[in-house]
Amino acid sequence: MNDRFRSRTQWIAWRIALLAIVACGQPALANPEALELVKTIPLKGAAGRLDHLALDRNGERLFIANLSNNSLDVVDLKAGRLIKQIPDQHKIQGVAYVPNVDRIFARNGKDGVCNIFDGKSYEIIRSVKLDDADNVRYDPRTKQIYVAHAENGLSVIDPMTMEVRATVKLPGAPEAFQLDPIQPRLYINIPMPSQVAAVDTRTNKVIAKFPLTLAEANYPLAFDSRRGRLFVGCRKRPTVVVLDVTTGKEVVGIEIPGDIDDLFYDKKRARLYASCGEGVLAVIQRKEADRYEVVERISTGKLARTCLFDAERGRLYVPVPRQTDGTRPELRIFQAKPR
Repeated sequence: MNDRFRSRTQWIAWRIALLAIVACGQPALANPEALELVKTIPLKGAAGRLDHLALDRNGERLFIANLSNNSLDVVDLKAGRLIKQIPDQHKIQGVAYVPNVDRIFARNGKDGVCNIFDGKSYEIIRSVKLDDADNVRYDPRTKQIYVAHAENGLSVIDPMTMEVRATVKLPGAPEAFQLDPIQPRLYINIPMPSQVAAVDTRTNKVIAKFPLTLAEANYPLAFDSRRGRLFVGCRKRPTVVVLDVTTGKEVVGIEIPGDIDDLFYDKKRARLYASCGEGVLAVIQRKEADRYEVVERISTGKLARTCLFDAERGRLYVPVPRQTDGTRPELRIFQAKPR
């Protein structure tokens, strides 16, 4: 080996060693963005809340309970525009879509009904009397609609016949609930007293109650069925409480922004998306076992406290109501990015 070649080799080795030392001394990179804003769609309505949503994935439609406008709004996601506002839906909050019958189920609180709409004409087919109905969910496993309502009730509606098949008596006034995709279970929030009730969907009976001590005013609920973890969104001492569904015990509490109303678990990316009326969309990442961390806070707008996550496409839909500065209502669509 000649002197020139040896010198060149030593210089390269020195450069590699120097770069390694510099790299080791650098601080770790900040968490990359978990959500990317990919589209914004203008909406219509007065100042006030936009409430829960439902998705027609095949038809690329999103249904929004426009509480401020007393209307059920239909957004064409492919065209990127609001195509319909169904009026006279007083105190509309919960909404669900059943694809095999192409019907929309919407809670109309002031009139004390769950209205059922045809998915093509948007005409009301039937109104089922349920006092102060709130959250509405469709269970694709059992092909049933579940509606939480006043007098501590949870009713089961057959989407085909549109008849009430059963009503579950609950230990208190209900809020959000989640259906177990694997076994015949349903978990439902009861804010007073603060607890989560487990319901057997075969017998339509409450089979367990999980009290909360870390926080109160539990409204939204998300579920990691694979790991057996319930995520309970609480407004009093703003926290997401993690529950073990096997033991019913609280595992940990995660501090979040105030006024949460929707919460979704993204099992592919091990994340939670918490929509908070304080004006913040919080992204919570599971780091390991039962350790969670808020890794991103996205500014939305006051009272923007609902959202809907499409796990199949990794899309999060966040309706933002009209703001006091004159900013018009809009739908923001985020794409979830890899971990």
